Amino acid sequence: MGACFTLARAALIAVGCLLLALWLGAAIGETSIPMDVVAKTVANRVFHAGYPLDAIDEGIIWNYRLSRAVVAACCGAALAMSGVVLQSLLRNPLADPYILGISAGASTGAVGVAILGFGAGMLTMPLGAFMGAIVAFALVSLLALRAGSGNSAIILAGVAGSQLFNALTSFIVTKAANAEQARGIMFWLLGNLSGVRWPDVWLALPVAVGGFVVCLWHARALDAFTFGSESAASLGIPVRRVYIILTGVSALMTAIMVSIVGSIGFIGLVIPHAARMIVGVRHGRLLPAAALTGAVFMIAADILSRTIIAGQVLPIGVITALFGAPAFALILSQRRRAV
Repeated sequence: MGACFTLARAALIAVGCLLLALWLGAAIGETSIPMDVVAKTVANRVFHAGYPLDAIDEGIIWNYRLSRAVVAACCGAALAMSGVVLQSLLRNPLADPYILGISAGASTGAVGVAILGFGAGMLTMPLGAFMGAIVAFALVSLLALRAGSGNSAIILAGVAGSQLFNALTSFIVTKAANAEQARGIMFWLLGNLSGVRWPDVWLALPVAVGGFVVCLWHARALDAFTFGSESAASLGIPVRRVYIILTGVSALMTAIMVSIVGSIGFIGLVIPHAARMIVGVRHGRLLPAAALTGAVFMIAADILSRTIIAGQVLPIGVITALFGAPAFALILSQRRRAV
């Protein structure tokens, strides 16, 4: 009874933090809008409450800021969960979609569809990004297997794969894109939420929620993987099936988010470590904590990207790197002290 009450209280706190972050994301910007106007706008649009509001303020909140905040939350949660899963499966604290080349492969696939028209119109950017992510991770895994079974092999292979697919993306943009396309693609590759609207929400939200459910369903398997695949197999975990499912889900979440907002680093690397410091290593708690922390962090980064320089929107990848790199350095120094 007490455990259920504690769990329910934690869930309520988590939902409250997420709703507050979304509320602030809709209210704060170059033009500040009162918090009560945000609440009334949502009431008007969802429940047809009929509050008299300024049409411009209501349009900014609903058509621009709120959808942007929701997609930012989905992106942060998905990338953080992918980092948790990859770090557990590979037993490497440096594993994340960005370092392992998954984000770079997704970018190449999305750019290939957008500029070169791969698939003759049958492939969409999200599907192209997913195929690129799968190819990139398969290539990195194959390279790591050939390089050896050391703990650092997968990271070194990921760095090589990232450079390869980033180079391919740059080649495609340079060779096939016109000046306007090249400018838009290069800004998008740094992380861009400016063009996000409600159709993007209906793509990002189901993927993030579905990925969370699948990952949480395999939380006990992830706990077993902490001690290695052989130990997991001895505990009755179907190692190959779990590995394929979870890496596929991680690649899918990463690819969909990359196709919407571009390639964003450090979320999948730093947020899992921060969440472990708060709730420990058990994945039943770690996955929800990482998802919530990643969502709130991405909303905060988006707010900063719109307000840190007056009249200008910075790529959100710049903000995550500016905060993520020092945070990761701090985490590394603390781990070294602990050892």
